[in-house]
Amino acid sequence: MTEFKLKGEYIALCDLLKIEGIADSGGQGKAMVAEGVVRVDGEIELRKTAKIRKGQVVECLGQTITLV
Repeated sequence: MTEFKLKGEYIALCDLLKIEGIADSGGQGKAMVAEGVVRVDGEIELRKTAKIRKGQVVECLGQTITLV
């Protein structure tokens, strides 16, 4: 489990995947979301630029990120 320190109000899901190294690029992050392999708070998330906020948990490819 990794903690991501949010600097603003939110971060786009595809950007979070790229910054955390789960996706090699924003485009790959968007493709992963479109494929349905990303979960936010336990639910499959299909919105590529979903706004992820403090307290939310993102899971993808066996990695878990908690936003703080």
